Amino acid sequence: MTRNLTSFVLSILILLFSNCNYNSHAEDDFKPLFNGEDLEGWVNVNCAPETWTVSDGLIICTGKPTGILRTDIQYENFILELEWKHLHKDGNAGLFIHSDDITAPGQPFSRSVECQIMDGNHGDVFAIHGASMTRDNEDPFYRAGWMRTFPREERANPFGEWNHYRVESRDGILTLAVNGIVVSRAFHVNPRKGYICLESEGSEVHFKNIRIKELPGSSPLKEQTAIQDRGYVSLYNGQDLRGWNLAEEVKSFWQPDDWRLLSNGSPEGSSENILWTENEFKDFNLIVDWRFTGEPVAMAVPVIMPNGTQGIDPQGKKINVPIRYAGEGGIVFRGSEDIGVFMTTWPEGSGGILGYREDGVYDTEVRRTATPILRADNSAGEWNRFEITVVQNEIKVLLNGKTVVNNVFITDLPDVGAIGIQVPDMPMEFANFYIKEL
Repeated sequence: MTRNLTSFVLSILILLFSNCNYNSHAEDDFKPLFNGEDLEGWVNVNCAPETWTVSDGLIICTGKPTGILRTDIQYENFILELEWKHLHKDGNAGLFIHSDDITAPGQPFSRSVECQIMDGNHGDVFAIHGASMTRDNEDPFYRAGWMRTFPREERANPFGEWNHYRVESRDGILTLAVNGIVVSRAFHVNPRKGYICLESEGSEVHFKNIRIKELPGSSPLKEQTAIQDRGYVSLYNGQDLRGWNLAEEVKSFWQPDDWRLLSNGSPEGSSENILWTENEFKDFNLIVDWRFTGEPVAMAVPVIMPNGTQGIDPQGKKINVPIRYAGEGGIVFRGSEDIGVFMTTWPEGSGGILGYREDGVYDTEVRRTATPILRADNSAGEWNRFEITVVQNEIKVLLNGKTVVNNVFITDLPDVGAIGIQVPDMPMEFANFYIKEL
């Protein structure tokens, strides 16, 4: 009898302790991440303005386009609590931890660790787009080498009902509790400091009662810290071409497709048919992701030498080589149709300045510096990322993190003007247009 009574009392104490932990209002030192009135403290990274709105104390996400809303402050060690509710069966969303400031190359989401918020499939914890972690070996579906931990038990309420998440991040160790019980863990999380994001992924989802308790930090190394806000803003909202001059002659060439912008290409007039921004820019850093998506064709193209001239064989004949050609395009700026950066499948690689292949356009030195110093392109069909810097009359181009054109000086570069995308000659996809004015 005494043993049964003791067991009963212990059970009650455990239940009370569990409820105390689950009841977020029983703990002190939390501060709200959402004020219930507007999105102050949050940054819309790559979505349309109407994707994220506030009503009746809720953050309402339409789910379209695919993208993220992030905090304007990075966090390292913390306890984060929030509530979420899907409005539709099989709804999908997510919570990102330790995120970079903008989305990863060729992706609508950032490098981070995701806590899955999906109707019928919740509680997974996994590293995405270059982040890393070690899985919980108590995961019932554990397989060595995976970077995804599956929940130990199903805890979420179905769509239409609220759920509670509690995430604890401590020195690279992350735990996720769903409705009061820890179901997933991750170790050696990297980055271990970064932004917190809410994810839009196809269907309406609501969030409320988002709050955080910061814990003492551990001064993580630079390589353990997410990229901080660099001041980029998105030029493409994933829904339509607001902010771009959609002239009749180019309208048929472009199709918004969620976070991607598609072009079927045009064999004729690609250098004249340009999609221009409505705003004009002077000095800036520009990020653009792109890839060729058409079926490559056999073609012989000139071999371009490091000085920008076509290669010559020992007999004095110009050298051409056969390649699988998948297309060409260009990013132009300062309102000029003739000054911009090449995207190409020619052997010399992308990132060169428009016109450098043509005799007489530039003098010898400018032609040399306008030619890519190395080929940094990924294979046709894979995503590439340009990072283009324009300051006064100088242009610098990074392709996939490597410098391909280093401060070429263009004397006739206009002072200010719109940024444009040339209609390519074959199908292409674009994404992640970000600009930072200098």
